[in-house]
Amino acid sequence: MILKNGYYIDPASKTAKQADIRTADGKIQEIGTLSPREGEEILDVCGLTIAPGLIDTHVHFRDPGFTYKENLHTGALAAAKGGFTSVICMANTSPAVDNVDTLTDIISRAAKETIHIYQASAVTKGLKGEELNDLEALARAGAPGFTDDGFPIIREDLCFSAMKKAAELNLPISFHEEDPAFIENSGINRGHISEKLGIGGASAMAEDVLVARDCMLALHSKADVVIQHISSGNSVSLIRTVKKLGARLHAEATPQHFTLTEDAILEKGALAKLNPPFRTNADRLAIIEGLKDGTIDLIATDHAPHSAEEKSRPLTKAPSGMIGLETALGLGITSLVKPGHLTLMELLEKMTANPAVLYHLPAGTIQPGAPADFVIFNPDETWIVDKFVSKSSNSPFIGMELYGKIHYTICGGKIVYQEQ
Repeated sequence: MILKNGYYIDPASKTAKQADIRTADGKIQEIGTLSPREGEEILDVCGLTIAPGLIDTHVHFRDPGFTYKENLHTGALAAAKGGFTSVICMANTSPAVDNVDTLTDIISRAAKETIHIYQASAVTKGLKGEELNDLEALARAGAPGFTDDGFPIIREDLCFSAMKKAAELNLPISFHEEDPAFIENSGINRGHISEKLGIGGASAMAEDVLVARDCMLALHSKADVVIQHISSGNSVSLIRTVKKLGARLHAEATPQHFTLTEDAILEKGALAKLNPPFRTNADRLAIIEGLKDGTIDLIATDHAPHSAEEKSRPLTKAPSGMIGLETALGLGITSLVKPGHLTLMELLEKMTANPAVLYHLPAGTIQPGAPADFVIFNPDETWIVDKFVSKSSNSPFIGMELYGKIHYTICGGKIVYQEQ
């Protein structure tokens, strides 16, 4: 295939220019002004932007155990529609991914899908935070990193041991930072909205105290530690400070957390309930500052499908989480690029090059020899959030107009999504 007349952006090499791209055997062969060869498929992408296929380091495909919400196949379809060609699934499945058999089963089934699906392993047995898994065996079996996402690890000694083992294996370890001691009702910020509704919420302190602890553990362990789905401005400041001390800290921001605030609960109800919750506008702006100055180096969706029945329950009984793969690029362009907070190059760096380097993935760049994985889109074209290909549709962004319409997603040189 040859991509003709496109404008490509490669954050890994800080390159942005008009060029043709030739692919063959799943790899990029040439970049430049190219003449089509006999029998070569031509995809004219005039007026469109070509970027490396997006990488999401934090998704829930609910497989095995909760496939009525999502499965590997529908998750892959949602990823492709959103421009993602590589995703890392979390380990809080049923059974949990805390053993080699479960891990290899997922990896073998995922290999049949049209995008690259990686599977993280749990840090502790049964996600209970009490006993470390055999992280070395899980790494050998293909885990790109470790996380008990959804469950904080409360024991400091265990947390530090896990970090040291991850450092020894040279793999990242990610943490869900919410201390249950400071949570009355999860998924709703403790503040003026929770008071108005007459329900207790989840204090930002629940995040801050664990982030503070794990920042220092990261400094002393020398591990690549990822603070997942950051929501608190104080936590952004903590990470900024401890990174300056030399810690190998990383942080994820989700599109939802840099777009909405706790006020969304009043309008969207349980569709705006997530862990950690939407917080104040000051927190949202602090996250944007963290993205601007590099304190936050990853944008990840925390794609968390739930059924319509589950989300229709009363607010305090409905599960937390929202889908995010199909809206991530649009929200990034609409909330960050169009207002001038980030350039398109900077946005894409946090969605391609940075996660590829951190997780040692063969992706995230456009250069000869690299995988032919691309998202092709128009950053100035708007679209309405409407139908999803995910099994679930639990999103507070339904009906919203976003910039950044995706026209094609290509993985391994093959078109895996095409705008209809």
